[in-house]
Amino acid sequence: MTFEDLTPLLAGAGIRGRLEPNRPLADITWFRVGGPAQLLFTPADEADLCAFLAALPQEVPVLTIGLASNLLVRDGGVEGAVIRLSPKGFAGARAEGMRLTVGAALPDVKAARAAADAGIAGLAFYRGIPGAIGGALRMNAGAYGTETKDRLVSARAVDRKGRVHVLQNADFGYTYRHSTAPDDLVFTEATYAGEPGDRAEILAAMDEITSKREETQPIKSRTGGSTFKNPPGEKAWQLIDAAGCRGLTVGGAQMSELHCNFMLNLGEATADDLERLGETVRGRVKATSGVALDWEIKRIGVPAGDPVPPFMEAL
Repeated sequence: MTFEDLTPLLAGAGIRGRLEPNRPLADITWFRVGGPAQLLFTPADEADLCAFLAALPQEVPVLTIGLASNLLVRDGGVEGAVIRLSPKGFAGARAEGMRLTVGAALPDVKAARAAADAGIAGLAFYRGIPGAIGGALRMNAGAYGTETKDRLVSARAVDRKGRVHVLQNADFGYTYRHSTAPDDLVFTEATYAGEPGDRAEILAAMDEITSKREETQPIKSRTGGSTFKNPPGEKAWQLIDAAGCRGLTVGGAQMSELHCNFMLNLGEATADDLERLGETVRGRVKATSGVALDWEIKRIGVPAGDPVPPFMEAL
């Protein structure tokens, strides 16, 4: 299917959002690497998202991204349609009693601040997570002893056929950095429960989290956060350090000297450099400790040697 074939289908559905064929993604991701999306769609609001997914032919692959803070886009690009929720349509926040409802595109840090401003305690941990709410829902994001599952009440989502669903906490099947929610769901909104708290105390706790991150993590570098999940009973960074991988480089990619579970783009890295570095670390950790590290960073797309064709030519 060509973009010309797809255009009238979407136009007939009254799509109001932005459609960008062959859109480079490198400037979106925190690593600043990667190839293009065959089609990038930025919906205007939930109704627009529903219309797009209902009109999109089922054979077109769909992938949703957020702030791309823990995303590694391979150099060959991403096949099909990539959906990115806009702050304008999906980043609202409203408090009702001790419950906070936020849009899926709202950065986690802003959700923490909205809770603090409403005197809702229990969401300050989101200050330490460099992503948006949609990603936090998908991967049960957590920090400093609290995870998404501990505070989530429910979430709204749209499926591949454009139908809206409301999921309760139990529907996510949460475990460490994982949920069993269907892959085709695009989250649009989430509601959390907290308890009464003093705004000044909550903000002070958030400031403490900020200070800890600045001291221990390379947050001002081109990075993607924690590269690997902590194995049961272990710390990934300790296994990486023991394997001699602190500061290890492959091409323009490096394991951080400050926090060796963070990969860095030193400036000229490719996605392939970063992925080869990660796999080298996994191999060395396996050889020295017997532990197989699992990626926490999400890797998408195809390698440079097998790039996706331009959408205007073929899908």
